Amino acid sequence: MTALNRVPSLMVRAGTASVFTIAAVGGSVVVPGVASDAAAATPATKALQVAASKKGSPYKWGASGPKRFDCSGLTLYSFKKAGKKLPRTAAQQYNKTHHVSAKSRKAGDLVFFHSGSNVYHVGIYAGKGKIWHAPKTGDVVRLQKIWTKSVWYGRVS
Repeated sequence: MTALNRVPSLMVRAGTASVFTIAAVGGSVVVPGVASDAAAATPATKALQVAASKKGSPYKWGASGPKRFDCSGLTLYSFKKAGKKLPRTAAQQYNKTHHVSAKSRKAGDLVFFHSGSNVYHVGIYAGKGKIWHAPKTGDVVRLQKIWTKSVWYGRVS
């Protein structure tokens, strides 16, 4: 999609040159609230898209794709497809990420579920209090609301 396609009105102007003039000379137009294609294609965004594309894939303990997943297998697979390397288990992944507060969380961050200091589950934050994850045996990869406050957030760098 080009910047021109995202412009909401033909009347939008950037300074004194019209959007069409800028596009004609190969420039770009910044529209507030719209991410550029380059900005939208971060590894975290790519990993989130990969996880979402696995919706309905069956859970299998110890599996890391491409057809079956456990929780950390889904995050490992998703970030690998986005060009980032993660260790295998949820706890190892927590130790490898840059920890961020709930206030600072962003779509594409990892969400770690814990009991005390024990990390036992991981998913990818999708925004609006939801995660993509592979929940448990007998279930499938799905989008679900975060059900507890016992979570930590980590950003893959």
